[in-house]
Amino acid sequence: MRKALRRRRRAFSRALARAGKRALDAMLGSSAALLLGLLRRTDPDRTADFAGKLMRALGPWLPEHRTGRENLCAAFPEKSAAEIETILAGVWDNLGRVAAEFAHLDRLWQHDFDRPDAGRIEFAPRAVELFVRLRDDGKPALVFAAHLANWEMPPLAATAYGMPAAVVYRRPNLGAVADAVIRLRAGSMGELVPSDRATPVKVAGLLDRGYHVGMLVDQHFNRGVDVTFFGRRCKANPLLPRLARHFDCPVHGVRIIRLPRGRFRGEITEAIELPRDAAGRIDVAASMQTITSVVEGWIREHPEQWLWLHRRWR
Repeated sequence: MRKALRRRRRAFSRALARAGKRALDAMLGSSAALLLGLLRRTDPDRTADFAGKLMRALGPWLPEHRTGRENLCAAFPEKSAAEIETILAGVWDNLGRVAAEFAHLDRLWQHDFDRPDAGRIEFAPRAVELFVRLRDDGKPALVFAAHLANWEMPPLAATAYGMPAAVVYRRPNLGAVADAVIRLRAGSMGELVPSDRATPVKVAGLLDRGYHVGMLVDQHFNRGVDVTFFGRRCKANPLLPRLARHFDCPVHGVRIIRLPRGRFRGEITEAIELPRDAAGRIDVAASMQTITSVVEGWIREHPEQWLWLHRRWR
Protein backbone atom coordinates (compact mmCIF):
# COMPACT_ATOMS: atom_id res chain seq x y z
CA MET A 1 0.00 0.00 0.00
CA ARG A 2 2.77 2.45 0.96
CA LYS A 3 4.78 1.54 -2.15
CA ALA A 4 1.77 2.20 -4.36
CA LEU A 5 1.21 5.54 -2.63
CA ARG A 6 4.87 6.53 -3.17
CA ARG A 7 4.61 5.58 -6.84
CA ARG A 8 1.50 7.72 -7.24
CA ARG A 9 3.24 10.64 -5.53
CA ARG A 10 6.29 10.32 -7.79
CA ALA A 11 4.06 10.10 -10.87
CA PHE A 12 2.13 13.17 -9.71
CA SER A 13 5.39 15.07 -9.08
CA ARG A 14 6.67 14.20 -12.55
CA ALA A 15 3.41 15.24 -14.15
CA LEU A 16 3.45 18.50 -12.19
CA ALA A 17 7.06 19.17 -13.29
CA ARG A 18 6.15 18.51 -16.93
CA ALA A 19 3.17 20.82 -16.70
CA GLY A 20 5.33 23.52 -15.11
CA LYS A 21 7.95 23.16 -17.84
CA ARG A 22 5.28 23.43 -20.56
CA ALA A 23 3.86 26.55 -18.91
CA LEU A 24 7.30 28.15 -18.60
CA ASP A 25 8.12 27.17 -22.17
CA ALA A 26 4.91 28.74 -23.43
CA MET A 27 5.50 31.91 -21.42
CA LEU A 28 9.07 32.29 -22.69
CA GLY A 29 7.96 31.54 -26.23
CA SER A 30 5.24 34.18 -26.05
CA SER A 31 7.73 36.66 -24.61
CA ALA A 32 10.21 35.90 -27.38
CA ALA A 33 7.55 36.32 -30.04
CA LEU A 34 6.42 39.62 -28.47
CA LEU A 35 10.00 40.92 -28.28
CA LEU A 36 10.66 39.99 -31.90
CA GLY A 37 7.43 41.73 -32.90
CA LEU A 38 8.43 44.89 -31.05
CA LEU A 39 11.93 44.87 -32.53
CA ARG A 40 10.49 44.58 -36.03
CA ARG A 41 8.92 48.01 -35.53
CA THR A 42 12.28 49.63 -34.87
CA ASP A 43 14.86 50.94 -37.31
CA PRO A 44 17.26 47.99 -37.87
CA ASP A 45 20.41 50.11 -38.09
CA ARG A 46 19.72 52.18 -34.97
CA THR A 47 18.71 49.09 -33.01
CA ALA A 48 21.84 47.23 -34.12
CA ASP A 49 24.03 50.21 -33.14
CA PHE A 50 22.40 50.31 -29.70
CA ALA A 51 22.67 46.54 -29.19
CA GLY A 52 26.31 46.57 -30.27
CA LYS A 53 27.18 49.32 -27.76
CA LEU A 54 25.20 47.58 -25.03
CA MET A 55 27.04 44.28 -25.51
CA ARG A 56 30.41 46.04 -25.63
CA ALA A 57 29.64 47.33 -22.13
CA LEU A 58 27.94 44.21 -20.77
CA GLY A 59 30.03 41.45 -22.38
CA PRO A 60 33.23 41.85 -20.30
CA TRP A 61 31.20 41.14 -17.15
CA LEU A 62 29.94 37.78 -18.44
CA PRO A 63 31.76 34.44 -17.93
CA GLU A 64 31.95 33.91 -21.71
CA HIS A 65 34.39 36.83 -21.87
CA ARG A 66 37.02 34.73 -20.10
CA THR A 67 36.42 31.87 -22.54
CA GLY A 68 36.84 34.26 -25.45
CA ARG A 69 40.05 35.70 -24.02
CA GLU A 70 41.53 32.23 -23.46
CA ASN A 71 40.63 31.18 -27.00
CA LEU A 72 42.11 34.31 -28.56
CA CYS A 73 45.33 34.14 -26.52
CA ALA A 74 45.85 30.55 -27.66
CA ALA A 75 45.00 31.33 -31.30
CA PHE A 76 47.05 34.53 -31.50
CA PRO A 77 49.96 34.20 -29.03
CA GLU A 78 51.74 37.05 -30.80
CA LYS A 79 49.02 39.60 -29.92
CA SER A 80 49.22 41.84 -26.88
CA ALA A 81 46.64 41.88 -24.09
CA ALA A 82 45.31 45.19 -25.41
CA GLU A 83 44.91 43.74 -28.92
CA ILE A 84 43.05 40.73 -27.53
CA GLU A 85 40.64 42.98 -25.62
CA THR A 86 40.05 45.10 -28.74
CA ILE A 87 39.10 41.97 -30.69
CA LEU A 88 36.81 40.83 -27.87
CA ALA A 89 35.06 44.21 -27.85
CA GLY A 90 34.37 43.69 -31.55
CA VAL A 91 33.08 40.18 -30.88
CA TRP A 92 30.57 41.47 -28.34
CA ASP A 93 29.58 44.32 -30.65
CA ASN A 94 28.96 41.88 -33.50
CA LEU A 95 26.94 39.54 -31.27
CA GLY A 96 24.71 42.39 -30.13
CA ARG A 97 24.14 43.42 -33.73
CA VAL A 98 23.29 39.87 -34.78
CA ALA A 99 20.67 39.65 -32.01
CA ALA A 100 19.10 42.98 -33.04
CA GLU A 101 19.17 42.12 -36.74
CA PHE A 102 17.46 38.78 -36.19
CA ALA A 103 14.05 40.42 -35.95
CA HIS A 104 14.63 42.03 -39.37
CA LEU A 105 16.13 39.04 -41.16
CA ASP A 106 13.57 38.90 -43.95
CA ARG A 107 14.13 42.62 -44.65
CA LEU A 108 17.91 42.78 -44.48
CA TRP A 109 18.69 41.26 -47.86
CA GLN A 110 18.88 44.24 -50.19
CA HIS A 111 20.86 43.56 -53.35
CA ASP A 112 20.05 44.18 -56.99
CA PHE A 113 22.29 42.44 -59.51
CA ASP A 114 21.65 45.30 -61.93
CA ARG A 115 22.48 47.98 -59.32
CA PRO A 116 25.14 46.32 -57.12
CA ASP A 117 26.02 49.46 -55.12
CA ALA A 118 22.45 50.50 -54.29
CA GLY A 119 21.50 48.02 -51.56
CA ARG A 120 22.69 46.88 -48.16
CA ILE A 121 24.59 43.88 -49.57
CA GLU A 122 27.49 43.96 -52.02
CA PHE A 123 29.06 41.15 -54.04
CA ALA A 124 32.20 40.94 -56.12
CA PRO A 125 31.43 40.18 -59.81
CA ARG A 126 32.98 36.71 -59.50
CA ALA A 127 30.74 35.90 -56.53
CA VAL A 128 27.68 36.83 -58.59
CA GLU A 129 28.92 34.65 -61.44
CA LEU A 130 29.40 31.67 -59.14
CA PHE A 131 26.01 32.16 -57.52
CA VAL A 132 24.15 32.31 -60.84
CA ARG A 133 25.98 29.24 -62.09
CA LEU A 134 25.06 27.28 -58.96
CA ARG A 135 21.46 28.42 -59.18
CA ASP A 136 21.01 27.52 -62.83
CA ASP A 137 23.04 24.32 -63.28
CA GLY A 138 20.24 22.04 -62.05
CA LYS A 139 22.64 20.11 -59.81
CA PRO A 140 22.83 19.70 -56.03
CA ALA A 141 25.62 21.33 -54.03
CA LEU A 142 26.84 21.54 -50.45
CA VAL A 143 27.66 24.91 -48.92
CA PHE A 144 29.49 25.50 -45.65
CA ALA A 145 29.55 28.62 -43.50
CA ALA A 146 30.77 29.74 -40.07
CA HIS A 147 29.65 31.94 -37.19
CA LEU A 148 31.04 35.06 -38.84
CA ALA A 149 29.38 38.52 -38.95
CA ASN A 150 25.65 37.78 -39.27
CA TRP A 151 25.74 34.04 -39.99
CA GLU A 152 21.96 33.93 -40.48
CA MET A 153 22.17 35.89 -43.73
CA PRO A 154 23.68 33.54 -46.38
CA PRO A 155 20.49 31.46 -46.80
CA LEU A 156 18.56 34.66 -47.54
CA ALA A 157 20.38 35.06 -50.85
CA ALA A 158 19.24 31.68 -52.15
CA THR A 159 15.58 32.35 -51.46
CA ALA A 160 15.75 35.92 -52.74
CA TYR A 161 17.01 34.80 -56.16
CA GLY A 162 15.17 31.56 -56.68
CA MET A 163 17.80 28.97 -55.77
CA PRO A 164 16.34 25.70 -54.42
CA ALA A 165 18.05 25.64 -51.04
CA ALA A 166 17.89 24.23 -47.54
CA VAL A 167 19.74 25.04 -44.34
CA VAL A 168 20.56 22.79 -41.40
CA TYR A 169 19.95 24.63 -38.13
CA ARG A 170 20.12 23.94 -34.43
CA ARG A 171 16.67 24.10 -32.92
CA PRO A 172 16.42 26.15 -29.68
CA ASN A 173 15.86 24.03 -26.57
CA LEU A 174 12.60 25.78 -25.69
CA GLY A 175 9.87 24.53 -28.00
CA ALA A 176 7.80 27.70 -28.02
CA VAL A 177 10.89 29.84 -28.63
CA ALA A 178 11.83 27.49 -31.47
CA ASP A 179 8.38 27.96 -32.99
CA ALA A 180 8.77 31.75 -32.88
CA VAL A 181 12.18 31.50 -34.54
CA ILE A 182 10.89 29.15 -37.25
CA ARG A 183 7.99 31.47 -38.06
CA LEU A 184 10.44 34.31 -38.58
CA ARG A 185 12.76 32.23 -40.76
CA ALA A 186 10.03 30.53 -42.78
CA GLY A 187 9.70 31.82 -46.30
CA SER A 188 13.04 33.63 -46.34
CA MET A 189 15.54 30.79 -45.80
CA GLY A 190 14.28 27.96 -47.98
CA GLU A 191 13.80 24.50 -46.47
CA LEU A 192 14.67 24.34 -42.76
CA VAL A 193 16.22 21.09 -41.51
CA PRO A 194 16.58 20.78 -37.71
CA SER A 195 19.82 19.19 -36.56
CA ASP A 196 19.02 15.77 -35.09
CA ARG A 197 19.54 12.07 -35.78
CA ALA A 198 17.38 12.23 -38.91
CA THR A 199 19.35 15.09 -40.46
CA PRO A 200 21.56 12.97 -42.79
CA VAL A 201 18.53 11.22 -44.27
CA LYS A 202 16.61 14.48 -44.75
CA VAL A 203 19.57 16.24 -46.33
CA ALA A 204 20.24 13.29 -48.63
CA GLY A 205 16.64 13.46 -49.83
CA LEU A 206 17.00 17.17 -50.58
CA LEU A 207 20.25 16.64 -52.47
CA ASP A 208 18.52 13.94 -54.52
CA ARG A 209 16.04 16.64 -55.54
CA GLY A 210 18.77 19.03 -56.63
CA TYR A 211 18.80 21.29 -53.58
CA HIS A 212 21.76 23.36 -52.38
CA VAL A 213 22.20 22.53 -48.69
CA GLY A 214 24.04 24.84 -46.30
CA MET A 215 25.38 24.16 -42.84
CA LEU A 216 27.62 25.73 -40.21
CA VAL A 217 30.82 23.75 -39.69
CA ASP A 218 32.73 25.58 -36.94
CA GLN A 219 31.22 24.12 -33.75
CA HIS A 220 32.35 21.31 -31.46
CA PHE A 221 30.88 17.90 -32.29
CA ASN A 222 31.43 15.13 -29.76
CA ARG A 223 31.37 12.30 -32.30
CA GLY A 224 33.29 14.24 -34.92
CA VAL A 225 36.61 13.73 -36.67
CA ASP A 226 39.82 15.32 -35.41
CA VAL A 227 40.94 18.50 -37.14
CA THR A 228 43.54 21.17 -36.42
CA PHE A 229 42.10 24.65 -35.94
CA PHE A 230 44.45 27.53 -35.07
CA GLY A 231 47.11 24.97 -34.21
CA ARG A 232 44.95 23.05 -31.73
CA ARG A 233 43.11 19.77 -32.09
CA CYS A 234 39.32 19.77 -31.93
CA LYS A 235 36.33 17.79 -33.17
CA ALA A 236 34.37 18.71 -36.31
CA ASN A 237 31.12 17.31 -37.68
CA PRO A 238 31.97 15.17 -40.76
CA LEU A 239 28.44 15.24 -42.21
CA LEU A 240 29.24 17.57 -45.10
CA PRO A 241 32.19 15.60 -46.56
CA ARG A 242 30.32 12.35 -46.02
CA LEU A 243 27.44 13.69 -48.10
CA ALA A 244 29.89 15.03 -50.69
CA ARG A 245 31.46 11.57 -50.85
CA HIS A 246 28.08 9.92 -51.43
CA PHE A 247 26.74 12.40 -53.99
CA ASP A 248 30.07 13.54 -55.47
CA CYS A 249 28.60 17.04 -55.71
CA PRO A 250 30.45 20.38 -55.59
CA VAL A 251 31.29 22.00 -52.25
CA HIS A 252 31.52 25.77 -51.80
CA GLY A 253 32.12 28.03 -48.83
CA VAL A 254 30.07 31.16 -48.24
CA ARG A 255 30.61 33.99 -45.79
CA ILE A 256 29.17 37.37 -44.93
CA ILE A 257 31.54 40.17 -43.91
CA ARG A 258 30.23 43.04 -41.83
CA LEU A 259 31.05 46.49 -43.26
CA PRO A 260 30.57 49.98 -41.78
CA ARG A 261 27.18 51.75 -41.78
CA GLY A 262 25.03 48.61 -41.68
CA ARG A 263 26.35 47.12 -44.91
CA PHE A 264 27.62 43.62 -45.69
CA ARG A 265 29.70 41.87 -48.35
CA GLY A 266 28.87 38.37 -49.50
CA GLU A 267 31.56 36.02 -50.78
CA ILE A 268 31.46 32.54 -52.34
CA THR A 269 34.54 30.39 -52.78
CA GLU A 270 35.37 28.51 -55.93
CA ALA A 271 34.46 24.82 -55.73
CA ILE A 272 36.65 23.27 -53.03
CA GLU A 273 38.90 20.45 -54.23
CA LEU A 274 38.43 17.87 -51.49
CA PRO A 275 41.20 15.30 -50.88
CA ARG A 276 40.57 11.78 -52.13
CA ASP A 277 41.81 8.38 -51.03
CA ALA A 278 43.67 5.78 -53.09
CA ALA A 279 40.39 4.55 -54.55
CA GLY A 280 39.47 8.04 -55.74
CA ARG A 281 36.74 8.58 -53.17
CA ILE A 282 36.53 11.72 -51.02
CA ASP A 283 38.57 11.30 -47.83
CA VAL A 284 36.18 12.42 -45.09
CA ALA A 285 38.68 13.32 -42.37
CA ALA A 286 41.13 15.05 -44.71
CA SER A 287 38.28 16.93 -46.39
CA MET A 288 37.00 18.17 -43.05
CA GLN A 289 40.49 19.49 -42.37
CA THR A 290 40.47 21.29 -45.73
CA ILE A 291 37.13 22.92 -44.92
CA THR A 292 38.29 23.85 -41.41
CA SER A 293 41.41 25.48 -42.84
CA VAL A 294 39.26 27.64 -45.14
CA VAL A 295 37.22 28.77 -42.14
CA GLU A 296 40.39 29.54 -40.19
CA GLY A 297 41.59 31.73 -43.05
CA TRP A 298 38.32 33.66 -42.99
CA ILE A 299 38.56 34.22 -39.24
CA ARG A 300 42.16 35.41 -39.42
CA GLU A 301 41.03 38.16 -41.80
CA HIS A 302 38.26 39.39 -39.47
CA PRO A 303 38.80 37.86 -35.99
CA GLU A 304 36.44 40.38 -34.33
CA GLN A 305 33.55 39.00 -36.40
CA TRP A 306 33.80 35.35 -35.26
CA LEU A 307 32.09 33.89 -32.18
CA TRP A 308 35.10 33.23 -29.93
CA LEU A 309 32.84 32.89 -26.89
CA HIS A 310 32.02 29.19 -27.16
CA ARG A 311 34.24 26.24 -26.20
CA ARG A 312 35.49 25.17 -29.63
CA TRP A 313 38.46 23.29 -28.14
CA ARG A 314 37.67 20.68 -25.45
